[in-house]
Amino acid sequence: MEQNEIYAIENGQPGGGQNSGGKGGKHFFCGLLTGLATALLIVSVTYLVNRVQVMAAGKDRIPNTKGSESTEEKDSQKDYGDNTAITPEMIEKLQLIEEIIDTYYYQEGIDRKVLEEGAYRGMVDALGDPYSGYFSAEELNELYQDSQGVYYGIGARVQLDTATTLAQISSVISNTPAEEADLRANDLIYKVDGTETYGMTLQEVVSLIKGEEGTYVHLTLIRDGKEIEKDVVRRKVESPTVESRMYDNGIAYIQITEFDTVTVDQFAEAMAVARGQGMKGLILDLRGNPGGNLLSVVSIAKMLLPEGLIVYTEDRDGHRVEYKCDGTKELEVPMVVLVDGNSASASEILAGAIKDYGIGTLLGTTTFGKGIVQRPVELSDGSAVKLTISSYYTPNGINIHGIGIEPDVVCEFDSERYYSDEKYDNQLESAKELLESMIK
Repeated sequence: MEQNEIYAIENGQPGGGQNSGGKGGKHFFCGLLTGLATALLIVSVTYLVNRVQVMAAGKDRIPNTKGSESTEEKDSQKDYGDNTAITPEMIEKLQLIEEIIDTYYYQEGIDRKVLEEGAYRGMVDALGDPYSGYFSAEELNELYQDSQGVYYGIGARVQLDTATTLAQISSVISNTPAEEADLRANDLIYKVDGTETYGMTLQEVVSLIKGEEGTYVHLTLIRDGKEIEKDVVRRKVESPTVESRMYDNGIAYIQITEFDTVTVDQFAEAMAVARGQGMKGLILDLRGNPGGNLLSVVSIAKMLLPEGLIVYTEDRDGHRVEYKCDGTKELEVPMVVLVDGNSASASEILAGAIKDYGIGTLLGTTTFGKGIVQRPVELSDGSAVKLTISSYYTPNGINIHGIGIEPDVVCEFDSERYYSDEKYDNQLESAKELLESMIK
């Protein structure tokens, strides 16, 4: 999910530091800062491992290229210049801060691991990029698990609302506690069990929401400017990322809720079934899709687009990576693509390519506008630093970050009618009408 992107976050034991609890450990941050110098700034490639993933817009691998020098040798040769954040003065200051905490903080039992994780997290947070962050080993493991389409929680996909910096529900999974509790797309998550979520990352918000199966979480939501309270039970959620059905007149409907590793096969199967049932036109629903895996959306695009460029990325040095389609599986029937303000990242890659090639009509409202790529670099202790590393562009060279994609046909969603008239979906009905006119 972007989400990413999203989201419902997805065991390992990070190394370093001392055992938690109690006072003492006066030089805890000595080892910590050595780790910061090599790990967070990625000065030493000895911390890099094979499992390097490109998330929120894709996955990739970087080889483990260990050098001949030891970490200690490199640290001893380090030149603390103007462009280096980790300096002896910083190490000394952090040691002093820890001693002040040990001496004056009013509570016993300080968790040293929490302090360590906070130092790592704080350095990345200081970038001011809402899409960059630090993942503990536990958080990263949960993220990988969720990318397989199964997680534990309430069944709502979330993404960051940049205007309020709150987590926002992008879509609700059918037949889940979130749907049963009447949670809705665009609800802002203001509090979780009384804890305000301002300034929290998506991972932190979702960690608060998740818990033991059968227990309840109390959510304070903002909907249409008003606070509402919801108690939602937690349970195992299995989330198929593709849903499909066939309507009259040969109109096939395929919804992609997020681009996970399982999505490619699910979409291929849905397309095969639709063709087998005599598909004459396709409605592709990307509403509420917060994004996901770059390679997944590229693989799906190859089942729809003509020969040519799907998307390309550029980093700060102008290095360009292109993803292309050979056109052997180009869609042979008319297509309408449903989009809205919660269609983000990978879903915008697909929608943007479809629009640039003119092989489908976009209907709905302007998309979210996330045109950047994140890569978490996993460290040897199982944790990871996720950083925004590049921008992506549609085949026509358009970067939609902060702008979004305008639909060809504007159609606002009638939420009042949807929630009061047995879920009448005016956008879907408009897509059916438009597609019928194309088929005739």
